[in-house]
Amino acid sequence: MTLLSKTLTPIQIVGTQRSGSNLLRLILNQSPLISAHHPPHILKVFYPILHKYGDLEQHDNFSRLVHDVCRLVETNPVKWNLNLDRNEILKNCREHTLVEVYRAVYEAMAIQEGASFWCCKSMANLNYYEAIEANGMKPYYIHLVRDGRDVAASFKKTLVGEKHAYHLAAIWKNNYLKAKKLFQHVEPKRCLTISYESLIANPKEVLEQINAFLGLHLDETALEYFNSNESKITAAAGYMWSNLTMPIMSNNTRKFLEVLTPEEIEIFERVAGDVLEENGYGLITNPVSSGFSAETINKFNEKNVLLKKEALLSNHLKVDRLCRIKRNELLEELNAFKAVVA
Repeated sequence: MTLLSKTLTPIQIVGTQRSGSNLLRLILNQSPLISAHHPPHILKVFYPILHKYGDLEQHDNFSRLVHDVCRLVETNPVKWNLNLDRNEILKNCREHTLVEVYRAVYEAMAIQEGASFWCCKSMANLNYYEAIEANGMKPYYIHLVRDGRDVAASFKKTLVGEKHAYHLAAIWKNNYLKAKKLFQHVEPKRCLTISYESLIANPKEVLEQINAFLGLHLDETALEYFNSNESKITAAAGYMWSNLTMPIMSNNTRKFLEVLTPEEIEIFERVAGDVLEENGYGLITNPVSSGFSAETINKFNEKNVLLKKEALLSNHLKVDRLCRIKRNELLEELNAFKAVVA
């Protein structure tokens, strides 16, 4: 069966990482009709270096891109049970574009599993929605929103991402506004917003929302995702996903009160307080202004660099580091290779 022998529908989760997107992905993956695997972040990795591949209408250049994308999938910290045939991916690209390679790779997995939908939770794809829409895929978009202060508290414990409250607040706010803009440019029937807090407090109700949105019949067994093989291999790939082998934790909210300092909470709320309040997340502080001086921001930048270095050395993140060795080696190679000369 070739990839084009059946119609497949994409589902794109948008928002900010550490918002419960893996939880949502695993619930969706419980349906035999949905192929929802951990993302290798194809568009995020390759768009910034796409110019290096030269004219993609030239076969050798496009073949190299396909090969490198496949290598990225093969070095993903959470393994895909998929043998990527480069020639098959090439054959099923309708155009010589990165978005087409992305589509063909995800559809290869969906076809193997006999699914009708494929889901990508690479939140960074929010930055490329215009290219995705122009490709004609017409995904269903699920905007997953979580209290940004809890997002920040979660990021502080992980290997990836920024670490300072100022940077985390700016990213969370920016991603929210981008998703809001996206929803203004896409038909409402393809847009659904879910709050993480509702998902963990009332999972059955949210499941009904998802069923109505996608036209599916996911039952309560989807909430037993923690017993699935996909859940186990995701959790085994690092500390940041260790909770995925446990049932939904209905009280996993307002953790920022334990993790963030009062100063960090104030910084976050000065940057993103308006968006917090827009989503019903009450403020803890009473910020007198939203801006910071250039000197203060420079200090925040320096502190952020230090915090990121400390995260790389944290003992509890040893497994996370080990699972990313091959991927990091590939990323270094991709960033180092010289652009193709026309």
